[in-house]
Amino acid sequence: MITRRVLGGLAAVLTLVLLGSTLTSAGQPKSDWPSWQKDLAGSRHNAAEWKLNPATVGKLKLKWAFAYPREELDSPRSQPAVVDGTVFFGATDGKFHARDAKTGAKRWEFSLSSVDPHVPGRTPRNGAAVVGGLVYFGDTSGYLYALDQRTGKVRWHNRLDPDPLAFLTSSPIVFNGKVYVGVSSGEVGGDANAPCCKFRGHLDAVDARTGKLAWRYYTVPEAKQVGNWPSGAPRFEPSGVGVWSSPVVDAATKTVYVGTGQNYTGSAGDFDSLLALDTATGAVRWKQQVTKADTWRLICAVPDAPPGHCPGINDGTALDYDLGSTANIFTVRGRKMVGIGQKSGVYHVFDAVTGEVVWRRQLSTPQPNLGLTGIQWGTSYDGKALYIATWRANPGALHALDPATGDLLWKTPTPANGCDWGGAAQYRDLCELSMTPAVSSTPGLVFEGSGDGKMRAFSARNGRVLWEYDTMQNVQGVNGLPGRGGSLAGGGGAVIVDGMVYVQSGYWMPQYPNDRGHVMLAFGL
Repeated sequence: MITRRVLGGLAAVLTLVLLGSTLTSAGQPKSDWPSWQKDLAGSRHNAAEWKLNPATVGKLKLKWAFAYPREELDSPRSQPAVVDGTVFFGATDGKFHARDAKTGAKRWEFSLSSVDPHVPGRTPRNGAAVVGGLVYFGDTSGYLYALDQRTGKVRWHNRLDPDPLAFLTSSPIVFNGKVYVGVSSGEVGGDANAPCCKFRGHLDAVDARTGKLAWRYYTVPEAKQVGNWPSGAPRFEPSGVGVWSSPVVDAATKTVYVGTGQNYTGSAGDFDSLLALDTATGAVRWKQQVTKADTWRLICAVPDAPPGHCPGINDGTALDYDLGSTANIFTVRGRKMVGIGQKSGVYHVFDAVTGEVVWRRQLSTPQPNLGLTGIQWGTSYDGKALYIATWRANPGALHALDPATGDLLWKTPTPANGCDWGGAAQYRDLCELSMTPAVSSTPGLVFEGSGDGKMRAFSARNGRVLWEYDTMQNVQGVNGLPGRGGSLAGGGGAVIVDGMVYVQSGYWMPQYPNDRGHVMLAFGL
């Protein structure tokens, strides 16, 4: 006889299976971190983490480290994915690694140069998505790969854009047999004397089993020559609007959401916009442009930039206020919303179905011409609050907002003594009290790193620092190389699975002196 209690238990197990979770031997839910976003909605929240909590997090210790070969300006930023006891991450040496999540023991490694070896200097900078037995990730030459999860063998690869400056910082997400990923370009930092600019940002949907392009959404019209630069080189516009950020998906409405960057030249297209596209076809459901004009390249931040390259310098439209952050999908009182942070320091929330503005909150003072004081990479949502970090906001700070109204629940600046102890104390002239990485959370805890080289865990209730660790110290990697951390920034944030915390350390801003390679660190109880 099947009792009501048995049926209830079966329903609970089925729910866990549908959510992608399993049960541990102790009967607790166990959830992996299979993609940069953690889940389709981009929550960056591991609700099934039960070993780490406000009472135990202070006991975290370094369990193992992986050290990268020392390279000039090496900048690890491939956020790990953790699935079935294996951690997957890219390295600055042009390899992609699979290691035992608890010990760091080698499972396999894949060299990107084994595919089209005539293309030099390729490294993984985005985080992987591990779905259906395959590991999906991109590189700095515009390639998207699918590797066998167990062996690391290539199933397929596809160069999504032949432009030699195209690259993938956008981390893929997988839904209904398609891989969604954005493409951007190094033209944002191009030579002032070279022909520029022709790159068109795009979001691609790729068949998850074959790698073939299913559809593409271009964010800007095709560029046309409109004259010459002062150097005599051809000038093209409009261009740019790269997709730096990682997409998220509403499975119920089959909508993919992604933020876009600024124009490189001209002023046209979906710059500084949140796009809502049909997952099957790429058709526009709605789009919201949050800046009136934003034409910017790195040359605009150089003193005495050559004339003509940065027309917005004089009229205040050279901003660098793109949406490089990843969106969060959440529901409040039955209304589904989508929120996204901007480099201007504003967090925007829209109705997920209509695109109507629900609320906006300014969290830091905007910095024109180099948007480094705002919201850089990604935010977290735990069902109760939105957790948002601001980068070089003098100091950077972690904020908790009410998802219904945007009201500030608490704010914790980077600790004022962050440059006074640990490795950063040797370089006070370089040290920054900034918060750059994407924010991550678990029940009761929020994790965020800083430009002072510290990784911290905060109370989700009041923002109090509960644990901190200085990553700027010498370690010996499980791969036999010496390593040392640096600034915590660059793309991905902490990944928390089964009582372990994984972080990359050694981003380029600030770039601390280091006679070793940078590191990925694994902490545990």
